[in-house]
This record gives sequence, structure tokens and C-alpha cells, in this order.
Amino acid sequence: MKEFFQSRYKFLIWALSILIPLVVAILFRVRIPDVAPLMFLPPIYAGINALTAFLLVIAVIQIKKGNRALHERLMSSAILCSIAFLVMYVAYHMTSDPTPYGGEGWIKGLYYFILISHITLSITVIPLVLFTYYYASVELFDKHRKVAKITFPIWLYVAVTGVVVYLMISPFYG
Repeated sequence: MKEFFQSRYKFLIWALSILIPLVVAILFRVRIPDVAPLMFLPPIYAGINALTAFLLVIAVIQIKKGNRALHERLMSSAILCSIAFLVMYVAYHMTSDPTPYGGEGWIKGLYYFILISHITLSITVIPLVLFTYYYASVELFDKHRKVAKITFPIWLYVAVTGVVVYLMISPFYG
């Protein structure tokens, strides 16, 4: 019976890991008519990315200190922040036209490198976060630690580069 539930959760994790990026990609093509662009959202969701990065670092510090309960709360909060970010990010893009990057020269290349790596890793991190959380929730701590060592730096990179991308593109918002 235990294997049955484990296989169901693994299937659900993979299904969500595929569905989330697909739905986001589809919603990027949808524009809500007669709704003013939600221009107030980008600094908020950039702040949420910064908060996520902070929570991740503090959570790792807490688990190294042996404070498992606080670690769990911080990681759950980081997941909630990531969900809130995603909802706001999609809402913004459903009400706004894409903002072209206006920088020139090497800074433009740097921007696109950061943006592309951020997007690619934000997709990659979805199953990693979900499996890391799942293994902790079913107390498979050896597997949790193994996956968390991969998940943490990728998730932290995604959170930090989200802020960097915002700071680089924000001067070009119309």
C-alpha cells in the first residue's frame, strides 16, 4: 500500500512539473481585454523573489543548527512565496505586453544570459522542489538530503536572478 501512494505522489510531482510550465506558456499568450496593465506587480514579485532567497538561506542555516521545525516552516514559506510569485507574474503578463530590453552592448548579452538561465532553471527546479518536499514529508531524510543538495543552489539561483532580471529590465517598462 505504501508503494502505491509513493508512486501516485511521484506521478503527481511529474505531472505538475510538466503542467505548470505548459500552463504558464499558454497563459503568456493570453491577454485579458479591457484591463489596465498591472504595472505595480513587478516590484512586488521581485521582492517576493528576494524574500524567497532570504528564506532559503535562513532555512539551510537553521537545519545545520539542528532546528528542524523552523527549517520546515521556512521552507514551506519559501514554497508559498514561489507560488505567489508565479501567480503575480502570470497576472502581470496577461495584462501587459512584453517589455523589450533596451540595453546595448555586452550588458544586453549578460541580460539575456541571466534571463535564459533563470527561465530554464525555474522549470528545472519545479520537480526538484516537489521531490525534496515530498521526501521530507514522508520522512525519507536520506533521499531528502541528497535531492536538497541539488535543489537548494538551483532554487537560490532562480530566486536571486529573478531580482537581477527585474532590476535590469525595470528602466525599460513603458
